Amino acid sequence: MALTYPCKYHGKLLLRRAKSKRGNSTMIRNTTASWGALARAFHWVLGITIIGMLAYGWWMNHFPARADKFFYRSIHADIGYLVLLLTVLRLLWRGVNPTPALPADMPAWQRIAARVNHGALYVVTILVAMLGWAHSGSRDQDYSSFFGLFHVPQITSPDKAAADAFEHRHIFFAYVLLGLIVLHLAAVAFHHFVKRDQVAARMMGAGEVDGAR
Repeated sequence: MALTYPCKYHGKLLLRRAKSKRGNSTMIRNTTASWGALARAFHWVLGITIIGMLAYGWWMNHFPARADKFFYRSIHADIGYLVLLLTVLRLLWRGVNPTPALPADMPAWQRIAARVNHGALYVVTILVAMLGWAHSGSRDQDYSSFFGLFHVPQITSPDKAAADAFEHRHIFFAYVLLGLIVLHLAAVAFHHFVKRDQVAARMMGAGEVDGAR
């Protein structure tokens, strides 16, 4: 008995540690019921950054002309490069992870609307970032320095007419992106306050949805 007890104790301890490691792995990756920690991190970092960039861009285009305007535009460009990179990484991570199921009782039109909105958010985010990148390269000023650490290859060359065209399209689709975000937030509020399901809560790691589809 004296020899058996320590063996049982250590065996239970090892089993508990193994389960803990599996649990940590599950928390990082998505399941069919909940978003993993990395997906949630991508969501919140990108969401907050994009909303901040939209506000920053609006402010930048409405303040009076000033000598340090290039500095503010450079910051906007640098964060734009980062948003593009994080969006691509998020899509890659989404591609190798399961997508949590929607509630089984959700109407078909709401499922379609949710998927269209999510897809449009990704597409328009990338489009806005790419137009901003094209606009930066077509300016006479050099926006290629990424926070002074290295130079980002430019996809366009200096051309004033092209720069103006890219800028107008960049601003237009930024407003489209803002509209998509408003729709997304309205859907979140609907699920949280009206439906009272766990669709919104699970993006904060606070709930799971029993969904079959």
